[in-house]
Amino acid sequence: MKLISKIRLLVLFFMAALVISGLTAMPAETELRWLMQYKEIFPERLGNWLQLCYSALADTNAKYPFLAYGYDWLAFAHFVIAISFIGVYRNPVRNIWIIDWQIITCILVVPLAFIAGSVRQIPIFHILIDCCFGIFGLIPLIICKKWINKLAATS
Repeated sequence: MKLISKIRLLVLFFMAALVISGLTAMPAETELRWLMQYKEIFPERLGNWLQLCYSALADTNAKYPFLAYGYDWLAFAHFVIAISFIGVYRNPVRNIWIIDWQIITCILVVPLAFIAGSVRQIPIFHILIDCCFGIFGLIPLIICKKWINKLAATS
């Protein structure tokens, strides 16, 4: 497979992951309601945390549905970030800066999760899960950057 094709496939994978992640933000209450049907399969502490999250979200949505608009904007941000990768898809060498920008954002997930998570009283296991999104996001981005640098060197 040609290097440009490998880069484009990896970019498409990352874009799809962002879109899927964004789509899951909008129906958060519905997803948590579904998950509560299987609460017993989780460790007690995690199950209790998920139940608390569901109760808080359901109560908030019932009393103040406009606050869920923030979830809609969260989803939109994921879609916009995914769209930014079109430049990398079209011309990876010229648009490598987008990869650099996303590497920086993935790294920044970790301090944000710990700072905001502590302020918002989020349990450590949830903070660590959030950190994983940034850490695991780095893997395809670093591979993609390596491939783009190799492509630039051969051009």
